[in-house]
Amino acid sequence: MIDSTNLNHVVDFLFETGILSKTPRSGFHFLGSGKQSVAEHINRVVFIGYVLARLEPNVDQTKVIEMCLFHDLPEARTSDLNYVHQKYAQAHPDEVLIDLEKKLPFGRDIRTVIEEYELRQSTEAQLAKDADQLEWILSLKEELDTGNTKAGVWIASAMKRLQTEVAKELAEKIVTTDSDHWWFSDKDDEWWVNRNKKLNV
Repeated sequence: MIDSTNLNHVVDFLFETGILSKTPRSGFHFLGSGKQSVAEHINRVVFIGYVLARLEPNVDQTKVIEMCLFHDLPEARTSDLNYVHQKYAQAHPDEVLIDLEKKLPFGRDIRTVIEEYELRQSTEAQLAKDADQLEWILSLKEELDTGNTKAGVWIASAMKRLQTEVAKELAEKIVTTDSDHWWFSDKDDEWWVNRNKKLNV
């Protein structure tokens, strides 16, 4: 049977993760368009991490996905500090991890995953960080495609941060693909005009 005190902390943790859906990604304020919560960002980072781990041979796929899942967890308490904020303010995510480790029966596991991610020494950590950057590049490409030309300059900077070859190749494909291509690649198809409905004559 699970210790009731531990279970209380686990429930608190689950409520805490909900704050990520209410925590805005602050970089969009400076971009001038777009918006996204930290939870929305994490969601796509997990999918990207899965893809990178499948494309890169001989890596621990579970570890990559766990790093992607937890990489911004401390922002539930510290909020999201973008590059401008980080020039003048400092968060203390390490203190968040220490507090989580003290209370959660699996807190040490989360801390270990995030600490490896922050060191960027393992291939898994590099892939997870690249997944984080690729999510930003995808978001910027979506803003670029809807008219924010400034996003193109930001994409160029973000691409320089990529570490793995598989992520660099994926990024090159991202920037040359229309963000609506997945559903509107057949834009000249007559279906978009009449949706295969018989016209009344």
